[in-house]
Order: sequence, then C-alpha cells, then structure tokens
Amino acid sequence: MTVLGVKDLSVRIGSRTIVDGVSFDVDREKTVGIVGESGSGKTMTVLAATGLLDAPGARVSGSSTLAGDIELVGAAPKVLRSVHGARVGFVFQDPGTSLNPLLTLERQITESLQTHRNMTRRAATERAVELLDAVGLPDPQTRLHAYPHQLSGGQRQRVMIAIALACDPELLIADEPTTALDVTTQAQIIELVRALQRDFGTAVVWISHDLGVIGQVADEVTVIRDGVAVEQAPIMEVFDHPRDDYTRDLLAARPVLERSGPPPVDGDETLLDVAGLDVTFTTSSPVGRSTVHAVKDVSFRIRRGTTLGLVGESGSGKSTVAAALTGLVAPDAGTATLSGDDVLHVKGKGAREIRRRIGMVFQDPFSSLNPRVRVDTSIAEPLLVHKLVDGKDARRRRVGELLDLVGLPAEFAQRYPHELSGGQRQRVSIARALAAEPELLILDEATASLDVSVQARVLELLSRLQSELTLTYLLIGHDLAVIRQLSHEVLVMRRGEVVENRPADELFASPEQEYTRELLAAVPPVRPRAAV
Repeated sequence: MTVLGVKDLSVRIGSRTIVDGVSFDVDREKTVGIVGESGSGKTMTVLAATGLLDAPGARVSGSSTLAGDIELVGAAPKVLRSVHGARVGFVFQDPGTSLNPLLTLERQITESLQTHRNMTRRAATERAVELLDAVGLPDPQTRLHAYPHQLSGGQRQRVMIAIALACDPELLIADEPTTALDVTTQAQIIELVRALQRDFGTAVVWISHDLGVIGQVADEVTVIRDGVAVEQAPIMEVFDHPRDDYTRDLLAARPVLERSGPPPVDGDETLLDVAGLDVTFTTSSPVGRSTVHAVKDVSFRIRRGTTLGLVGESGSGKSTVAAALTGLVAPDAGTATLSGDDVLHVKGKGAREIRRRIGMVFQDPFSSLNPRVRVDTSIAEPLLVHKLVDGKDARRRRVGELLDLVGLPAEFAQRYPHELSGGQRQRVSIARALAAEPELLILDEATASLDVSVQARVLELLSRLQSELTLTYLLIGHDLAVIRQLSHEVLVMRRGEVVENRPADELFASPEQEYTRELLAAVPPVRPRAAV
C-alpha cells in the first residue's frame, strides 16, 4: 500500500523555482532515501509534501496524498493538525533545537498522546515509558523527569524518535537524523529505526546528503539537484549502475575505509610532545557540585609534517585536549612542548608567540567567523595581532595570497560569511588559521558539518597544503573513514583515556582494542545493506 504519493510537486518562492516537478511514492514498511547536497531542495521537497512548509511567499503546486485519501498540498490547517503527530511523525537533524528545553521528557512525549489519542495523563505516562524503553534509553522511568540538556546528543535523538512514534504514525520523516551524531550512535539510530519499522510497518522518508548512510536504510533512492529529481531507482541500481554524473560524484565523495591513506613522510623530528595531560572540570547540578575527569594521563607525539588522527565519540575528551593545547582550558597536570618550547605554562609575550605557532580550525565555520566583518578583515586579523606584515597594501596582498592558497578567488575578500557556501566558509577559516604561519594546525571536526562532496574537496585541500607547506596536523574527528584519508598515526580515546595509539596502516589493518573495532564497524560500508 502506498502511504505517501507525491506527484509533480513544485515549490516557487517569488520568481525562483526551488522544487521542480518531483514525484515519488513511499510504500508501507519501505524506506525512500532523498539525497542531495545542501541547497538542493531535498528538505524543501519533503516539507512541502507533508504540509509543513511555511516560507513567506511560497507557492506549492502538484499533489501529495497520505494513504490515498488525504490531500496534503493546500490542506486546511485543521486537517494538517490532525495529521501531524498522529499519522505523520517527524525527526529532524538537531534534537537540541527540536526539543523544548523548558519541558521534561514526560511532558513532551505525552503531549501528542493526550492531543491525538485522548489518553489520560496516567495512560500517556505509561505509554511514554514504553516508548523510551523501545528506543533504548536506559532507565526510562527515571528519565521521564529529565530535561533535554541532561541527555547526550544520541539520547536526545532517541527521545525525538520516541515522540515521532508515539501515536504509531503511518509515515516517519527523518531529516538528516544522524548527521550531528557519532558514527557509533549513527549506527544505533539506523538499527533502531529499521527495527521499529519492522515492528510497526511504518513507511519512512530518510533525507540525507550522504549516500553511504542512505545505502544502509533505503529501498529506493531519489537524487535531487537544484530542485530536480535527476535519478530515481532501487538502492542497488543506484550503487551499481548510477546513470547521472551527479549521482556518481556523490558516490565517489563518500568517506570509505578502503581508501588509501596519505603517503609516508621522511624524518623523525618530534614537533609536539604531550605527556601525562590531565584535565578536570567542576560542574554544578541540583544535587550539588561534581568533578568531571575529562582527560586522564594522555600522552602522544606528532612528527613534523605528519598528521595524528585523534578519534573518539562525543565526551571522549578529544576536544578538551585541543582546548588545553591552545590555552582555552588550564590543565591540572602534564607537559606539552612544541619544538621543545613549553605550551601549557608559558605567560606574556611567550604565550602570544606559542598561540601564533598553533592554529585552530573549528567544526562550524559559520559560527567561527564574525558575521559582521568581511572575509578580508577576518583573514587579516592574525596578521595585525602578530604584526606579521606592515601596511594596508602588504596585508591586502597577503590576504590575496592566502585566498589563492585555499582555492578561492581574490574577489571573495569583499564578501561576508553569509554570502559563502559552507565549504567556502571553511576554506576562509583555513586561510585565517594559516595567516599566522603556524607550525601545528589543529582541525577539530573541521569537515563534520559539511556535505560529503564538499568534505572531500576540503580534505583534498588539506592534503595539498600539507604537502606544499610541510604542515603538521592534529586531526580530531569521530569518523575513522575521514581520519583514514589524512592520518599517518591514529590515537583513539574513550572516556578521557587513550585506548590505542599506533601507525594508521597498522591500526586499520588489525585494531587491537574492541572499542576501535566498534568504531570501524560503525562506518557505513562501500556496499549498501541490500547487497549483504
């Protein structure tokens, strides 16, 4: 039975066509993957098809029927209210913004049950416990009284799935539900949705920019580019015989473990030497103050001109290591030297010089760049602070050189961050970090928020820069397939401790620790699930 039938759906905002004649069907117990880069129109397509699109001036045409009896395009608000939550469930990308921070989990789950099923509060609460247990949240009875901020990202996403499935909907919309999660949590969420689909017979629309993820969940795939469905086929056909060049590009851009790592680097000079690093935080809660041991006796070395991949799930302590090296947090114990110079305890002018020699590129380029200043001002700031060039003309020339180095035209210097794509903003962030001529560049999840195609181009850029400038990288990430492409050595962390620290080729060929094997197993394979 077709649960959602979309025919010739189009969306126009003003004079611009955002979605152009898209059609697809979603059958009971089946999953349709909607794939495309940011701005392709994939989310807009599904929002319009389910009646959730609320953009000023938007005009939607075509047809979208639920179970063959309810037309959602142009439906009255009363009809849509009766459908959303009851017959159509939604799981969005960021559970942190989708959940109400002021309400307990119990209130947020029971709301739809009381509204659509007319349950009593007691019955709705009992159902909420069942749902939290079904989505694998530990101690569901106690968790009912928790607030979203008291959960991890993966736990919040499980709660979102519980809310979406509360009323046993016929259709589940999953919009990039695993993009912001660790690969291990991503694998768990994928398995959870598949199990719930089998148990309840739910039809699923899964939106993603990553064909690797889609290969694990979908039966049929619709590839969208610039609002047009350029390819629609069963998952195995898309992987084995892609017809459109755009689909082939998306497949080629996937990070996979089978891709070879970087070429070996001659020389054994140690650039960064960290020994016995310890970091603790004091946190406050309603039950009192507690101490979090974020980093426990961590030691490692990075050779000049090489990349150390620092891997672990959220909360493993990997970003805290970077914060300690850049002076953002004060460690409780340990030493760190850069070419023999102290990194952790230096003060005054010496501290400024050390900060110049260690550059940082963060995960989200939009939040790391000042939205009020142009690109040239952002890139020139390190030049001014560290007095690396004299005069406006010299700064302008150096900004142009840095933009060219990261593959951006000189005219981008006059643009603001909001006028750039995500990949272009990250290139600007890299140019800004390189302006201070650092010896060590820390890349903290620097490609995690990017489309896979953009991610692939940024990784190629980083590889080229390392070769041309003999840069040394500390590459922080949770995805071992990404780490594989750049890293000469890999350090795996879990709960603040070092689990494994070995040359990359050895670690990927024969991981010694079970946790490392779990991280490797969580990476989406080259072949889709249907091939197994």
